[in-house]
Amino acid sequence: MGNKNVIVVLLLVMPLLMAVSLSSNFTDESALIAIKSHITSDSNNIIASNWSEGTSFCSWVGISCSTRRPRVTPLNLPSMGLGGTIPKEIGNLSFLNFLNISINNFGGNLPRELGHLRRLKSLDLSSNEISRDLPTSLGFLIKLQVLHLSHNHLTGSIPREIGFLHSLQRLAIINNSISGFIPSTIFNISSLRVILLNNNSLYGTLPLEMCNNRLKLQALNLERNQLSGQLPTSLHKCTQLQVLGISVNEFTGSIPMGISNLTKLKLLALARNNMTGKIPHSVVNMSNLEAIDIGQNNIHGSIPRALGQLLNLNFLSMSANNLGGAPPHLIFNISTLEALPSLRIIFLGIFRQL
Repeated sequence: MGNKNVIVVLLLVMPLLMAVSLSSNFTDESALIAIKSHITSDSNNIIASNWSEGTSFCSWVGISCSTRRPRVTPLNLPSMGLGGTIPKEIGNLSFLNFLNISINNFGGNLPRELGHLRRLKSLDLSSNEISRDLPTSLGFLIKLQVLHLSHNHLTGSIPREIGFLHSLQRLAIINNSISGFIPSTIFNISSLRVILLNNNSLYGTLPLEMCNNRLKLQALNLERNQLSGQLPTSLHKCTQLQVLGISVNEFTGSIPMGISNLTKLKLLALARNNMTGKIPHSVVNMSNLEAIDIGQNNIHGSIPRALGQLLNLNFLSMSANNLGGAPPHLIFNISTLEALPSLRIIFLGIFRQL
């Protein structure tokens, strides 16, 4: 093709490319205007005074655009004193890779159009007033690494489609009203490092193959639900686990012998269940343990002397069980140990490291 022909093609194509670019810019601006129109409270007058038509939306507070084109990439509005609902038009921000509107007063339901945000890597809607069911369309967010929906009023069950998020690393849906079974598909996400589903109404048993050799899970907190049954024997395969919290449920059976394979475990919280059996003597292998809480179960037998070899242990609760025998001489005052920094503080300290 000669130079003359190339110039002709460019002259024909350039207006089309410019039209597409202008149309895309208009789509992003329209989506942001729709978001603004659904904000019913703006206590600090941030959006009302700053998101003004006639100025570039790339300069609006909480907005950043791609360096290559004027398309919204992060939308970052945490702790702004905002209230309202999330409109379906948010799904038109097709270049969005980061969305954080946490610690506000957004309510209503999550629009299924969130599933259109295929470039999204982090979604944080925590500490709002969002209610109703989680849309199954969240399973389309194939690049998502962080999903944080904690401290809302979500109901319904966890969609099995969450298991399609093969890049997911952190899943947090703490303190909602989520019920139903925990989908086994979640435990097929090999990239997943942290699962926090505590303070909900989840029920049923844990999947038998909860842990597999590909899963590199570091923290699992399922406390304060209605989960039941025995702990799966596959638990010993979660060798990267540092936090295991299943307290305040309805689990039965004994502590699996294979739990001693979890040599990186720092916190073991099994309190207030219906567990029986004995404390495995092999806990001596878990030399990184900093806190053990197995109180208020039906565990019997003697206290293993091996506990005295856990030199990092600074919290121990075994109360309200059927244990006998004197504690190891290195753990000379269990009541003093229990009075040391609370389990919650230890929990938070470990999570900061993950």
